[in-house]
Amino acid sequence: MHTTRWIWQQPDWPQFTWQADRLAAPLRACAHAQGRLLGMAGAVGADAEAQNSLDALLQNIVTSSAIEGEQLNAGSVRSSLARRLGLATEGKPSPRSEGLAELLLDATGQHDQPLTFDRLCTWHRWLFPQDDFPLTARIRVGALRGEEPMQVVSGRLDRPTVHFEAPPREGLEAQLDAFLTWFERSRDDATLDPLLRAGIAHFWFVTLHPFDDGNGRLTRAITDLALAQGEQQSIRFYAMSASILDDRAGYFRILEASQKDSLDITPWLEWFLATLLNSLEQALARIDRVLAKARFWQAHRQAALSTEQIKVLNRLLDGGEKGFADGISAAQYQAVAQVSKATATRHLSDLLEKGCIKRLPGGGRSTRYQINQPAG
Repeated sequence: MHTTRWIWQQPDWPQFTWQADRLAAPLRACAHAQGRLLGMAGAVGADAEAQNSLDALLQNIVTSSAIEGEQLNAGSVRSSLARRLGLATEGKPSPRSEGLAELLLDATGQHDQPLTFDRLCTWHRWLFPQDDFPLTARIRVGALRGEEPMQVVSGRLDRPTVHFEAPPREGLEAQLDAFLTWFERSRDDATLDPLLRAGIAHFWFVTLHPFDDGNGRLTRAITDLALAQGEQQSIRFYAMSASILDDRAGYFRILEASQKDSLDITPWLEWFLATLLNSLEQALARIDRVLAKARFWQAHRQAALSTEQIKVLNRLLDGGEKGFADGISAAQYQAVAQVSKATATRHLSDLLEKGCIKRLPGGGRSTRYQINQPAG
C-alpha cells in the first residue's frame, strides 16, 4: 500500500484549499498597509522615490541570496541596479550582480508580460552567468533538473536538515505547465485575492523545485511578480525577502510542516501574510522617515548650518542602525562630526538656538539631544 508522505502525493494535488475566515483579518491588515504605503510613496519627490525603490530592490536581492546562505557584494548589486534605474552609479558591477538585477527588474518591471517556461529559463540563466559562477559546471543552467531526487535542505553542508522532497523528474514538465497555466489564468480571477495568489504561487513553485539550483530565488522572484501584478505597478517600496530572512528558521519550518500536511494550506498562507505585513510595515517606517526628513529640511532651509552640523542632523533624521534612537551626546557629536570638544559644544548650542534639536531630560555629561521635528 502506497504511503502518502508529501503534499504532492495527495490524490487531489494541486487543488489547494484554505479557510477564508482565518485569513480575513490578516488580508485586511495587509491591504490596509499596502494602501497606506502606496499613498505615502506618492507624497515623496521623484528623486526620493527612485532612491527608495533602489534601496528596496537592493534589499530584496541581497536578502533573497542570504536566505540561501550566499553573501553578495551589496556595492556591486547597487551599481547594477542604479545603472538600470538611471541613477548615479558607484562601485563595479559583476556578471553575477548584473544577472540578479536583470532578473528582479524583469520580474517587477515587466509584470504585464506572461510568465512562460522560456522566461523562467532566462531568469535561471541570469542567476548563473557562465563566466562568473563556478557552480555552473554541475548545474543544468536554463534547463529542468535531472533524474536524481530533489531534496530541499538547509543548515550545514555536512549536517543538512531535509525539509521536504520535491516531485520526481518524471512528469515535471506537465506539473510546471499546470503551474504556469494557473499563474496566467488566475490574474483575471476576481474571486482570488491577489495577495493569496502570491502566497499560493510561492508555495506551489517552491514545492515543484524544477531546477538543479536557484529555486528559492526564482520562487521569491515569482512572488514579487505576483505582488507587482496585484498592485499594477513596477515601482517597489518593500522587500519581502528581507522579512523572510528575518524569520528564516520559521520559513523552513512552515514549508516543511505544510509539505507534510493536507492540501488545506491555511497555516502557510497565515505565515505568508504575516511576513508580508512585516515587510510592508518596515517600508512604511522607512518612507515615514523620508517624509519627516523632507519636512525638517523644508522648515530649516534658511538656516545657516556648517557641513558638520548637516552631517549629524542627517544621521539623526535617518534613524535605523546608523541613527541615535536615544538622542546624541556632545561626545557622540564630536566623534561623528570629527570636531573638537569645544566645537561640538558650540555646534549643539547653535542647533538648539535655531530650533533644529531639543534637549532631552537629564543634565551634565548625560545631556542628550534629538531632532526637533516641526509640527504637521
